[in-house]
Amino acid sequence: MAADLFPATQGCPTHRLRLPPPEHAVGALDEIRYGLAGWPDLQGAVTLESGAWPLHTGELRELIGLLEPRGLQLVAVEGDCPTTLVAAAALGLPTSWTASAPAGAPPAAPGTTPDLLVHRGTLRSGEHLQAEGSVLLLGDLNPGARISASGHVLVWGRLRGVAHAGRQGDTSARIVALQLRPLQLRIAGAVARGPEERPPEGLAEEARLEQGEIRIEPADPLWPLGDPGNDSRATA
Repeated sequence: MAADLFPATQGCPTHRLRLPPPEHAVGALDEIRYGLAGWPDLQGAVTLESGAWPLHTGELRELIGLLEPRGLQLVAVEGDCPTTLVAAAALGLPTSWTASAPAGAPPAAPGTTPDLLVHRGTLRSGEHLQAEGSVLLLGDLNPGARISASGHVLVWGRLRGVAHAGRQGDTSARIVALQLRPLQLRIAGAVARGPEERPPEGLAEEARLEQGEIRIEPADPLWPLGDPGNDSRATA
């Protein structure tokens, strides 16, 4: 089931590149290559509908390379996987959270809390963003601001305030940011301060619990698909 390219319309000014559901496909880029020959002869801006695919920055760069020879330019990404949204934001692409339910799934009950809260914009001193599930902040967390979630905390920007993941006791929760220099980190009941040295160039960072201590290291670009490495960069 190959990826499809749909022409722009009056209500949608960009072409739409739609990936098939992951469960019906081999790989996102493979499905795009399979579909290339059957696409209409179009040029211009393209919005990627990534759905539940977890794509990292390398895959998005490769996609850009596939589109450019055809006169197509990737200008935005929509989907419901945090991995893809933060990777797209790292490349400077506008992103949109578009939750997609599995085929045949009943509609969500009124008042149901989403698994991921997406917030655009910088959190400034005195502001507090709280989520019942996980939270994705597309912006900076300034000193004096707080962000907390029952699940993971993902900050696609600089994290310089206070972050609390797993606030209801989830010890598997993580804190991931482009630059992790917080005033304080909390995961479940553990507390730590951020490292003082400069972050590694071009790498996001993550904090997670290991043997009751918060450890900070370069983030796994395939998380949550792969297990992070064991070599930590810093220990709180």
